[in-house]
Amino acid sequence: MGGERVVTGLGPHASDRSRLRSVSEDDVQLRHHVVHGYRRAYRIAGEGPALLLIHGIGDSSATWVDLIAGLARRYTVIAPDLLGHGASDKPRADYSVAAYANGMRDLLGVLGIDSATLVGHSFGGGVAMQFAYQFPERTERLVLVGAGGVARDVNPVLRAVSLPGADLLLSTLSLPGMRTVTGLFTELIKRLDTDLGQDAPELLNLVDALPDATSRSAFIRTLRAVVDWRGQVVTMLDRCYLSEGMPTMLLWGSRDSVVPVEHAYGAHAAMPGSRLEIFEGAGHFPHHVDPTRFMALVEEFVETTGPADWSTERWRELLRAGRGGESESDVRMASERSAT
Repeated sequence: MGGERVVTGLGPHASDRSRLRSVSEDDVQLRHHVVHGYRRAYRIAGEGPALLLIHGIGDSSATWVDLIAGLARRYTVIAPDLLGHGASDKPRADYSVAAYANGMRDLLGVLGIDSATLVGHSFGGGVAMQFAYQFPERTERLVLVGAGGVARDVNPVLRAVSLPGADLLLSTLSLPGMRTVTGLFTELIKRLDTDLGQDAPELLNLVDALPDATSRSAFIRTLRAVVDWRGQVVTMLDRCYLSEGMPTMLLWGSRDSVVPVEHAYGAHAAMPGSRLEIFEGAGHFPHHVDPTRFMALVEEFVETTGPADWSTERWRELLRAGRGGESESDVRMASERSAT
């Protein structure tokens, strides 16, 4: 199993600046393409091996803006706005994790990209894991950042938003004057040095990104696909053994209030050969807290690992062997796993 390490440099090629491509901010502006009749927004920049950056629920490709230009010096970087998010269409549609994985496959197909290293944050980490499960032949590596889909527990606020009446709650938060109230609450919990205080400003920005009923409806439909009042309802832990041979790195904030850092240790133990990197003091958005270290870790990981060596025969062997020592009764007792 991989261990925890700290990398503070700028990657294995940092000293050779002459080999880096220059990428301007204009190169990472939003573009659009219609897929299956829906307008999809995405950012793409650079050349070389592909990196697919998948944002979390309620977020958009803007979460990666401070990283795209840097990563695009060496790689082709694709950062989509998931359907129902950002500048992409928000139809009444299937917002399941599996559907999002299909959408990522189709976008890569439109762009002529056969395979990629997937970098998924939060809900996007769950989409990345689902993509690797559905399309292992198209997945070179996995980088999971505060990823959902590991264990059941999740922030109580997300549980509450999954309940009936959530649309009214979200619309109330956008009323004049409420931003002042929530701002004061945020300042209080920050002063109390709580984990939620680390993430509250970022989470409130996500609420601000839901300006109308259509946006709120898409957000709630996506959330309810993975969370109910008891917590997360989709987990990939039952299939993590299939990641054998898939280079995987887990990046987590030690004070993540949305997906607790304990999930990182659980995923690390369940994913053979995975590497774990903890951002001490960071919350749910380590790529915002320390983008320099984040980019260095991603670059070093890609440069020091080969793409997954996937084969149909090996996949069949892993499926037949299962998780090792697991009986049929064990499987039947696990009543809350994803069957997708």
